[in-house]
This record gives sequence, structure tokens and C-alpha cells, in this order.
Amino acid sequence: METVEKSDNSNPPLPMGYSLVPKGKLANAVTCLEMTERPAPTEANLIPGLSLERMNAADPVTYRQLFRLVGEDWMWVSRLNMTDDRLTAIINDLLVEIYVLLADGQPAGMLELDFRQHGQCELVFFGVAKSSIGTGAGRYLMDKALSIAWTHPIERLWVHTCHFDHPNALPFYQRSGFKPYAFMIEVTDDPRLMGVLPRTAAPHIPILD
Repeated sequence: METVEKSDNSNPPLPMGYSLVPKGKLANAVTCLEMTERPAPTEANLIPGLSLERMNAADPVTYRQLFRLVGEDWMWVSRLNMTDDRLTAIINDLLVEIYVLLADGQPAGMLELDFRQHGQCELVFFGVAKSSIGTGAGRYLMDKALSIAWTHPIERLWVHTCHFDHPNALPFYQRSGFKPYAFMIEVTDDPRLMGVLPRTAAPHIPILD
């Protein structure tokens, strides 16, 4: 997922009605959400076998393995298109915190928090592996995300999701305390046609080639 921030309203509005998307391209409906105050603390959600471990001195290969594990079926591609140097600079920045969700010691999810903008935190990437969906791992990971983010001196925590994501993603974020503030449309090349993702990735999104 590409990073999306609040629009400055400098771009012309999209035309009303339907717009044809060329073959080989994807049109992605994005919802941006935020919370501007720390939510009320909740009782710790303890699930046997789950733990969270910070990824320190991450290397691009290890990071992308985790990224693919969690995001391949939801069309996560932005970090796969980056050069190693650019990705390394981000994931090893002292103001970027990356965590691995472990289930019985094996990677089962990821959390990435970006504090590089003063007073704010972006929940850049958040998700669990397919095998952990529906187990409570997502709630556990979100509780940890909120706790970690709001221990920093921030005034705003924000995230974006899209219709390529799991259908429960948007209501999950809203139940967690995030409120929608903007809609965006993103048009990109289909990464499955470019060899960045396998053609079997994200089977819920048709391939038009």
C-alpha cells in the first residue's frame, strides 16, 4: 500500500460518474482514518502463543519476506518496488518502529509505526498472516499498536485502508477508534502483470490483460 496523507485540495476533482480504467491498470478506493486522542485503555488481550518482537537492524530480504507473508494476497506492493538502499534507509530509521507478531515463535503478522512527522504517527503497515486471520491475533496486534503509538508524544495517529484489503479491515479500524476523514482513488499498474507479485496473488481482484 502506498503512503497517503491528507489532500491539500490542489488536485482537480475526479469527474462524476464512471471512468474507464485501462487494461493492465488497477483502480483502488482508499479510505483514510485517524484518531486524535489516546483511546481509553482496554484489558490486555492475552492469547497463548502470541508475542510481539521488535525488528532491529532489519535487512531488506528479511523485511520483504515478512511483508509478502502478510500482504501478498492484499496487493501490498510498495515496498517490493523500492530499491534496497531506499528501503533500508526507511526501515532502519530511528523514528520508524517495526514489529513482528510471533505465533508459537513463527512470524504471523507485522506492525510498522512511522514517527518521522513531528507529533504524528502513521500506522504504515498492519496485518496478520492468512493462518492467523480469525484467531484474535489482529485484535492482539492492534491493542499493542495503540499502546506503543500513544506512549510517544503524538497528537494524531493515522492509517489508510482500501478495498483491496480484507473486507473486515475498515470496520475493524473503526471499532478500534479510528475515524474516516478522506476518500481517495489510486490508479496503478497491476503488479501481477509486471512480475512483482505472482498472478495467483489477490485472487479477489480480477486481472485484465
